[in-house]
Amino acid sequence: MFSLFHPLRFGLMTVLLMVSAAGMTVDQHNLPQYSISYDASRDPYADTKTALALAKETDRKLLIEVGGNWCSWCHVLARFLSDHENVASRLHETFVVLKVNVSEANDNARFMATLPPARGYPHMYITDSSGVVLHSQNTGQFIENSEYSEQQFMAFIDYWQSQGD
Repeated sequence: MFSLFHPLRFGLMTVLLMVSAAGMTVDQHNLPQYSISYDASRDPYADTKTALALAKETDRKLLIEVGGNWCSWCHVLARFLSDHENVASRLHETFVVLKVNVSEANDNARFMATLPPARGYPHMYITDSSGVVLHSQNTGQFIENSEYSEQQFMAFIDYWQSQGD
């Protein structure tokens, strides 16, 4: 197991964002800014601290999605989730989603060095609410017939939803 911070020793910040996971629908206006887009100007360390506090508060795991606006499959994934509200809702019910930019503008190399190597983009990491990396996921494994599979995503979400924190 990898630890997001070596070792993770920081006080979790009090989070003013109260999210009810039960019956949650995905509304871009209600998501934290770090969940919406790959933004080269964001600090992944500060965002991780905030996202982990929310994960702990709402009894969810953290899903770190690494990619960038340059990444065609990142756009395909965004469209897939937009077109499959049931998958997007279940994803956000199960995880606090944190998008981390990797691009020429900001490769976030120091942050990425704390994680197992990404095997293509977008790439996902699952952590528990204390920041310990539990799983590294190549999103290419969700592709069937040249597109993302609702069934593959739901099986992935079902598995992680069944895992205690």
